[in-house]
Amino acid sequence: MTQKITIDPITRIEGHGKVTIHLNGTGEVSAARFHVMEFRGFEKFCEGRMVWDMPLITTRICGICPTAHHLASVKACEAIFDVEIPSAAKKLRELLVYGSGLEDQALHFFFLAAPDLVLGPASDPMMRNVLGIVDADKDLAMKAIRLRKIGKNIVERVGGSSIHPVTAIPGGMSKGITAEDRYDMLKSADEAIDYAEVALTVAKDLFRKYSDLAPDFASFNTMYMGLTNDGMLEEYDGLIRVVDKDGKIVADFSPQNYTKYIDERVEDYTWTKFPYWKMGEETYRVGPLARLNVATGVSTARAKAAFDEFKSISGGKPLHGSLYYHYARVIELLYKAERIKELLLDDEIMSDKVRVKVERKAGEGVGVIEAPRGTLIHHYAADDFGKLTKANLIVPTTHNNKAIDTAIEMVAKDHVREDRLDEGVLNMVEMAARCYDPCLSCATHALGKMPLEVILYDQDGKVLDSIRRA
Repeated sequence: MTQKITIDPITRIEGHGKVTIHLNGTGEVSAARFHVMEFRGFEKFCEGRMVWDMPLITTRICGICPTAHHLASVKACEAIFDVEIPSAAKKLRELLVYGSGLEDQALHFFFLAAPDLVLGPASDPMMRNVLGIVDADKDLAMKAIRLRKIGKNIVERVGGSSIHPVTAIPGGMSKGITAEDRYDMLKSADEAIDYAEVALTVAKDLFRKYSDLAPDFASFNTMYMGLTNDGMLEEYDGLIRVVDKDGKIVADFSPQNYTKYIDERVEDYTWTKFPYWKMGEETYRVGPLARLNVATGVSTARAKAAFDEFKSISGGKPLHGSLYYHYARVIELLYKAERIKELLLDDEIMSDKVRVKVERKAGEGVGVIEAPRGTLIHHYAADDFGKLTKANLIVPTTHNNKAIDTAIEMVAKDHVREDRLDEGVLNMVEMAARCYDPCLSCATHALGKMPLEVILYDQDGKVLDSIRRA
């Protein structure tokens, strides 16, 4: 007789998801699954809307990373209209990418992931959260909050809104930035770099502390995917690069051609789709670890040094341990901070030539950027009136669905026992999912308390152990 353990909800992620762990008749873990419980339906109800409205509609998909959807959407619109935007507009959009990423990745590392590492996987769950981080190191917590505020300020000044940006439009940007905007953002650029380096120091110390755990924690071979520009780390534009488990380049292709390489399937236990690599139906991963695994270099000085040190861990080959996502995330945090300063020092970003005329026409277009959690794809088709006839979105968490399943199953098999459950075991399984920072669309819409109870039964239905979170 089989048994099932349910973790519902997973804590410290964006949105509402659960994990089920399935035990066989001998009490061993046979499988584990990650379930996304929210149904949104954005792709379907966008049909019939005017295509140029999509950059505003799709920001409402998520309150955590609306900027990523805003920019991927407008790039898809421009691919339909076959328009090239001015250089200054592109630089403003890049500034948006890095500002929103600064805010987002600081949030995840310091307040969602760090409690597991700073306080310990089996620490008191009442303190294993943002309040525990504040209690452990108030100065560090304040720097993390300040780093998020710097990123938020950039999104507000460049994007026109601190949460749902509005300024990226087909053909460029609806407005540029003022001298006051530039001065205000530039005066905090060095501060952002300094705090990102603090995050990197913290991460390196933690990975030394957990040097026995990190290499093998949910470590498995996959392919990796991310944007690059001549092999360099890139987040706004470029080719999609895919490498195999040894780092060998499998493909470099235009985002417009993604359907030649990627397909999707569905499973009956979750609302999200499962993309896969068509040639061999292999699993691939996206996100911070994937971006560093596919890149051959980083363009900014301090992040390059960190990147080179990171690559040296495995002799230049891809790192496969899921816990390394957190290390990669803070290297990217430093890269973003440096790029923000570079862009703000570029006088072209002050140009008033930020928009070109767009002619409406029918067609299909794909927009791709690197969101904080990985490669984000928006694919639209529109008729000659401008109405959307098809929309397909592949978000980073969807790309990583299979990998998350694999990660939690590996950790469950290593730690879950049929006769015992404790907080440390429960949290180790959640930690595997949190490595990927899953965003389940609508973290900002959850209301009230979501109780968590895990009950372990034996083959005869007798309760062996239980844990409950309020």
